[in-house]
Amino acid sequence: MSTPHDKLFPVYVWEAPVRIWHWVMALAFVVLGVTGYLIGSPPGSVGGEASDHFLFGYIRFTHFAAAYVFAILFAMRIVWAFIGNRFAREIFVVPLAALNGKWWHGLFDALHYYATFRGKGPVAQGHNPLAQAATFVFYVLGTAFMILSGFAMYGEAQGMESLTFKLFTSWMMPLFGYSQNMHTFHHLCMWYLITFVLVHLYMVVREDSFSKETIISSMISGWRTSRE
Repeated sequence: MSTPHDKLFPVYVWEAPVRIWHWVMALAFVVLGVTGYLIGSPPGSVGGEASDHFLFGYIRFTHFAAAYVFAILFAMRIVWAFIGNRFAREIFVVPLAALNGKWWHGLFDALHYYATFRGKGPVAQGHNPLAQAATFVFYVLGTAFMILSGFAMYGEAQGMESLTFKLFTSWMMPLFGYSQNMHTFHHLCMWYLITFVLVHLYMVVREDSFSKETIISSMISGWRTSRE
């Protein structure tokens, strides 16, 4: 927890493209989660002529549309990691950061703080080492898998002559043996990402509540009040 003796200063951390990406991706994730759950656990059938109802078709269309938004924005976020400020690339450089002993020291300090609630939280203007590692392992790798497996399943429905099948399904499907395995892992990874989101929400709300550093509002204004 911060003390009156901590020197606070403003830092411009999240640039406008990162902030827009964050909130649009969050919306797309909610849409994908809800429609994905309904695809895995379909609603009951309705009476009457099938041609009069297209509920499941609308669910799948919404899922596919949100998936395209999700994939395009993820690709744009990777590009921005190269052209944005130093904070824009933090979540992608974990394998390189892990070669630094100081990074590991910060990681274990953060783990100790969050596990015991003692002492001060880790000092970081952007992501602390624990947040970096968690975002990379859960979000970056999880999102990459969801996009690849999602397009592989989409290509399966499009047919062997489709570009989607050639780019994704042709090599992804053999890795899982058959289609149902890929569907199962895709569905499980959804819960993997939901777990990350819940923990992420807890951490940012907790830090906003127990420290003087602005966490949530920084993803709105871009500015964060940080400690030395």
